[in-house]
Amino acid sequence: MWQAEVRVDLDAIRDNVARLRAGTSAEVMAVVKGDGYGHGMVPAARAALDAGADWLGVCTLDEALTLRRAGITAPVLAWLLDPGLALHEGVAAGVDLAAASLPQLDEMIEASRRADRPARLHLKIDTGLSRGGATVADWPALLAAAARAQADGLVEVVGVWSHFVYADSPGHPTTDRQLAIFHEGLAMVERAGLRPRYRHLANSAATLTRPDTHFDLVRPGIAVYGLSPIAGERFGLRPAMTARARVMLTKRVPAGTGVSYGHTYTTGDEANLAVVPLGYADGVPRHASNVGPVQLGGKRRTISGRVCMDQFVLDCGSDPVAAGDVATLFGSGADGEPTADDWADAVGTINYEIVTRFGGVRVPRVYDGELAP
Repeated sequence: MWQAEVRVDLDAIRDNVARLRAGTSAEVMAVVKGDGYGHGMVPAARAALDAGADWLGVCTLDEALTLRRAGITAPVLAWLLDPGLALHEGVAAGVDLAAASLPQLDEMIEASRRADRPARLHLKIDTGLSRGGATVADWPALLAAAARAQADGLVEVVGVWSHFVYADSPGHPTTDRQLAIFHEGLAMVERAGLRPRYRHLANSAATLTRPDTHFDLVRPGIAVYGLSPIAGERFGLRPAMTARARVMLTKRVPAGTGVSYGHTYTTGDEANLAVVPLGYADGVPRHASNVGPVQLGGKRRTISGRVCMDQFVLDCGSDPVAAGDVATLFGSGADGEPTADDWADAVGTINYEIVTRFGGVRVPRVYDGELAP
């Protein structure tokens, strides 16, 4: 008997990737960082590859090596690399690495020497996000150094890339400005004598709405898991995650009863209370206190009082409720349950954050679909 669980529909991930695949002539990199956005990195990666993804994208070297240890041989790009990492392990495992500065390039050259094979590099230019990537001013020096290293057989520059600021706001002028800067950066790449196979810029939003940004490779992330990067648009995607728990305890209380820490909620009438064993240690945002939507007994209800570390309470009014009844926090919405978007709206965040919170140590993931482990 389960107490709480996160169910992940791997068939939904496959369908989403197939839809994304059909919408572009570019190769598709399914981004599985952050433990597959909370869905489980390795099962999500396998489902995405089965549906036609050509690449996998991760942040850290450890994530990339975890995929390799799981027997996944598809191309993998890792792009968030701190100084001093054992990059030679990634080079030896055939992991592509991102470089955005001369010091990073130097580390990758050293890694190639240790691994006794050229490091496969994707050079990143900052087109406006002001996060990762070389500035336009530093870009020529990085290209020149990379060209020398490639001529010496130490690296292979296989990609050039950047990342959008406002692709989730269609029509924002920053997107066109970034695209123009990217084109300028690509012209500099050509003048430096480099001929990378892959140019990539499009995230989920751009993959779905800006085919002019697809180039050779697109990098959908949240869309892989069936969640839209653009508010109010669904694009035919199927949410893959459902979070739910069984009611642990019920009680009948009189009108005027304070509920949970601080008594920030008080019952207006005599009420049936349901205690649900999920809290902020399990992924439920504390900001969901008094606003988080939950389906129980065929009705949408709202968390009553503060979310605690391990539990929250629902005021069910006069409706009957019993221990063991299933409370669904969010799912696909097909049965009227709240969605991750509903939760994001309720707590003032984005759907990305909602799903990545769940599936920790105390809440097991259960997989559905043909590729379920």
